[in-house]
Amino acid sequence: MEKKLIAKDFSSGLPVKWCPGCGNFGILTMVQRVLAELNLPHEKYAIISGIGCSSRFPYYVNTYGFHSIHGRAPAIATGVKLSNPDLFVWVITGDGDGLSIGGNHMIHAIRKNIGLKIILFNNRIYALTKGQASPTTLHGSKTKTTPLGNLDYPFNPANFATSVGCGFVARGMDNDLNFTSQILKESALHKGTSFVEIMQKCIVFTEKEFDTYKSPQTKEDYTVKIEHGKPMIFGKEKNKAIVIKGSKPQILEFDPKSPPKDLTIYDYTNTDMAYIVSGLSQPDFPMPIGIFIKKEKPSMEELYYSRNSAKQKPNWLEDIFPPNETYEIK
Repeated sequence: MEKKLIAKDFSSGLPVKWCPGCGNFGILTMVQRVLAELNLPHEKYAIISGIGCSSRFPYYVNTYGFHSIHGRAPAIATGVKLSNPDLFVWVITGDGDGLSIGGNHMIHAIRKNIGLKIILFNNRIYALTKGQASPTTLHGSKTKTTPLGNLDYPFNPANFATSVGCGFVARGMDNDLNFTSQILKESALHKGTSFVEIMQKCIVFTEKEFDTYKSPQTKEDYTVKIEHGKPMIFGKEKNKAIVIKGSKPQILEFDPKSPPKDLTIYDYTNTDMAYIVSGLSQPDFPMPIGIFIKKEKPSMEELYYSRNSAKQKPNWLEDIFPPNETYEIK
């Protein structure tokens, strides 16, 4: 009988060089747990990262991996996936690595629907390079590069991924291991590109950034869990819900003992609903957590290999460059 894998089997045993208290530890635990639950051999996984604190990830997981260059993880991972489509290829990136220098690669990985499992660690700062404003740093935040307050408006990563047509988009929290682990497992099983944003505390530069979303005293009012087939109810008393009338989201308050029957039921196959809800943010709305969209279409690797089957495979240069389409330089 084959041995059932556990999370510890996916630990490389190398010393983990993150700051004590960093949210990355929780994400590492979740990914190792998911890899074990999938119960595939170690060689069936490849973890590709870029540059940043998050991108040390491949060293700490007992799988194939590649710590690549700044912003280019999606491009390198695309080559890995196309060359061996049976691999589960994970891309580990951060808000700076993935949305700034790597933004263009991220857009096109999603556009091509290559079967990558992208996890974007969002701590709203450039942490490894010591505290510069990133593409997700909140407007007005004081950082090393914005000492008078950030003038830029931030990206909303989940909303961005939804808007460019990603088939699986979700958001989780670094400390909500059970809920976010389930999201990551569903993302792993999705065909085509999956994009999971995880709100991740940087103990040095954004230690208090997500406290209202995590504190037992406030999280029920500041977050709303999005679940397919259920209303978007939140609040300590479970007396509020996000409803969508036409294309406009609103907060409706009600008696929790007799909730209205016409509350909006979340449907993660509805692209318009996913775009609206993934775009909600403080201070007007609680932060949505969960799976925003889950819709499958043929992946790039499926289309590629169905076209380039054994019978149709080109005969290298002769077929790619017919004689009448080449030029001789004298």
